[in-house]
Amino acid sequence: MLTLYLPGIRPENKGFQTTPETQNAAIGGTFEMVNHNGNPVTEQILNGRYSLIYFGFTFCPDICPLTLQIMTDAINRLDDGAAEKINLVFVSLDSQRDTVENVAQYINHFHPRFIGLTGSADQVRKTAETFRVFYKKRVLGDGKDYTLDHSGFTYLMDQNGKYLDHFDRNVTVDKIVSHLSFLE
Repeated sequence: MLTLYLPGIRPENKGFQTTPETQNAAIGGTFEMVNHNGNPVTEQILNGRYSLIYFGFTFCPDICPLTLQIMTDAINRLDDGAAEKINLVFVSLDSQRDTVENVAQYINHFHPRFIGLTGSADQVRKTAETFRVFYKKRVLGDGKDYTLDHSGFTYLMDQNGKYLDHFDRNVTVDKIVSHLSFLE
C-alpha cells in the first residue's frame, strides 16, 4: 500500500507540524484590512486558532460561493470542540465593489463565524501579495461590468498565522474534514 503524506502532516502525532516543505513557505504574513464590522484588523486576527482562508469576491457567480459553502459544510461536520479551533476567513479581492456592508451581507449566507475582510485597493493588493494570490480585473462586454480572474486556493494556517497547507478549487468537504481531523 502506498501512503502519501501532505506537507505539514506528521502521521505519528496525527497533527500538523512544521516540516522543511512548510517552514519556509512564503505564504502569509503581516496585513492590514477592514473586517465585515468596519473595524481595522491585522494578521493578529489569525492568532490562537487554525484558519481556513479564501480570497475571492462577492460578485463571483460560482466558484467563490461554492468554496465558502464547502468550508461551511466542513466546519459543520466537525464536532463543536474542533470547529471552535478554526477561523473561517473570506478576503475580498474587489476593493471597488466589496464594501464592508457587501462583505458582511455576503458572508451572512455561510457559516456565522466567517470573518469577512475588505479594504482599499492598496490594502487588498498588499494582502494578496502576502499570500501569493493572483488576481486580475477582466472587463466584460461594453466595459461597464467586470469580473476578477483569481487563484482559487483555500489556505490552512496554524494558530500563529503560519502556512500549513492549501487546497485547490476542486477541494471536497471530505478532504477538508480529513485534514482537520487532528483537532477532534
